[in-house]
Amino acid sequence: MTTVVEVHTSLGPIRIALDEAKAPTSVANFLAYVDAGHYSGTIFHRVIPGFMAQGGGYTSDMSKKPVRAGIQNEADNGLLNLRGTVAMARTSEPHSATAQFFINLKDNDFLNHRTKSGSGWGYTVFGEVVAGMDVADEMAKQPTGAKGPFSKDAPQQDIVIHKIERVSGA
Repeated sequence: MTTVVEVHTSLGPIRIALDEAKAPTSVANFLAYVDAGHYSGTIFHRVIPGFMAQGGGYTSDMSKKPVRAGIQNEADNGLLNLRGTVAMARTSEPHSATAQFFINLKDNDFLNHRTKSGSGWGYTVFGEVVAGMDVADEMAKQPTGAKGPFSKDAPQQDIVIHKIERVSGA
């Protein structure tokens, strides 16, 4: 059975089906944060129209939430960064993904795995929006700019994640 979670945002709900078969480490990591209530009160802090919406790491006052150690990159799992897929955010270090995730607002081929070295690692897709893509698209319509530690791309009106909860599956 596929696990489905619902992301309750200030703009409406988004349902995401998680792919445990192809991204077991990423899904287990994400669900550990979900089950711990980590995402409650976080925001989508980086939204770029025609690219992606990223959240799960900062609160409304732009404080970074504490996270566990980074996980192994699974971007070579065959899942592609297509519109509506959900992937782990990370730093330039391939195995640095923790709690932050992003929703692809378009097909982002350049984020896909190419090679296990340098910038070729790619970004691990671990789920797909199955309801509420209109909410993600609405995020991209919000005015963005500088806010907190970010010089650009931060929504000027907070897009709050009230909570993420399991709605079906294990």
